[in-house]
Amino acid sequence: MGKVIKTFPKEGEDTDPICDECDEDDPRFKQKIIGMEIIQNMTKDGDQYTGGKILDPENGNIYRCKIWREKDKLYVRGYLGFFYRTQEWLIVK
Repeated sequence: MGKVIKTFPKEGEDTDPICDECDEDDPRFKQKIIGMEIIQNMTKDGDQYTGGKILDPENGNIYRCKIWREKDKLYVRGYLGFFYRTQEWLIVK
C-alpha cells in the first residue's frame, strides 16, 4: 500500500486537488488526492515489490507496478503493455 501524504503544487495549482480524472467506477473518483492510496496489492519478491497496481491521479490511469530500492533512491516503474516509465523517488530522512 502506498498513500499520497503531500503534494508539491506549482504556483496557481490547487493545493488540495481531487482525482477528477479517475474512472467514475473507481471509489477514488472525486476523492482528495492527499491521503489517497495509489499503490495497491504489491507483493515482496526478493529485493523488490511486484504484482500490484499504481494509479496516476493526474490522468486517472492505472498501471502494473514494480518497486525497488537502490541506496537512497526508490524506483517506481509503471507498465502499460510492453511500455513502461520509471520514476526515481528520493527517500526523505
